Amino acid sequence: MNEIEKYVRPYDDNFTTMVPTNFVIKMRTCKIWQFIRFIIINIKMLIVVRKSH
Repeated sequence: MNEIEKYVRPYDDNFTTMVPTNFVIKMRTCKIWQFIRFIIINIKMLIVVRKSH
């Protein structure tokens, strides 16, 4: 938690968004993880559509 806290200063004048951690950057650029997320999101969408029809 301390690593995240050094990036986030909520009462700073220049506070706009959080800076992503190294782990988040790696997960966003990992093609394997993105493919897994794509499959999971599509399965969730299929479930929602199937319930509505």
